[in-house]
Amino acid sequence: MNTVYLNGKFAAAEAAKVSVMDRGFLFGDGVYELIPVYSRKAFRLDQHLKRLQDSLDGIRIKNPMSNAEWTAAIERLIAAQDFNDQSLYLQVTRGADTKRNHAFPAVVTPTVFMMSEPLVTPPVEQREQGVSAITATDIRWLRCDLKTTALLANCLLRQLAVDAGCVETVLLRDGFLTEGSASNIFVVKDGVLLAPIKNHLMLPGVTYDVVLELAAKHALPTEVRDIREAELLTADEIWLTSSGKEVLPITVLDGRRVGSGSPGPVFHRMYAWYQEFKATVMRA
Repeated sequence: MNTVYLNGKFAAAEAAKVSVMDRGFLFGDGVYELIPVYSRKAFRLDQHLKRLQDSLDGIRIKNPMSNAEWTAAIERLIAAQDFNDQSLYLQVTRGADTKRNHAFPAVVTPTVFMMSEPLVTPPVEQREQGVSAITATDIRWLRCDLKTTALLANCLLRQLAVDAGCVETVLLRDGFLTEGSASNIFVVKDGVLLAPIKNHLMLPGVTYDVVLELAAKHALPTEVRDIREAELLTADEIWLTSSGKEVLPITVLDGRRVGSGSPGPVFHRMYAWYQEFKATVMRA
């Protein structure tokens, strides 16, 4: 029975209750973060809390907790679990009103919820063989930089991949790569790492940032720019990145082999750099 956090209290998951009038339930009016935890230490917590603040600002919810309060609650929740490596989910909604009304209520208290589950990273064979993905038109709204709980479009797009027996759906808008349904996407062409520009059409991923930092540190040629659909479809390597999957190679896209059809040499270097970085951070 996992312990969760709800509005300042820790309790068994089965005992935590949220009002049916909560705007998160009625409108998807809220934001969230997903933080990997290694050996009971939250990974890049400051960056996750910064992105949380940006998302709250973006939908005009006042942050109900200071960074110190968030950190204390997160550390206590981590300590309450029976497993060391965790996937910690936190969510803030605008709160529960007395009626259903699209306009923001004048006075309402945000709902704060956190839970933690065992962290499941990709199996070794996925890293060694790569995974399959499909492409689809990006049907989401125009503020994908906000990590909101309104994820129906992402769910529909991800289900396309599931239906096709694939791991991810790679999204294209107006002929350009944006991201995956639940990941950021990188392309390698002629030894150069290509990354989409951070803008309103993609989520500013924490793992995305780590990959670019590592590329700079190790002098890997990198271009952050718009990536055309044709460049994606003729890439030597394609990767997906996320907090849970870290860095994972896509070796089949739309039923066609990517590059050699095996994880490429640039991926192997980045994966090693990422694991070294992660170990260094967690030892600090």
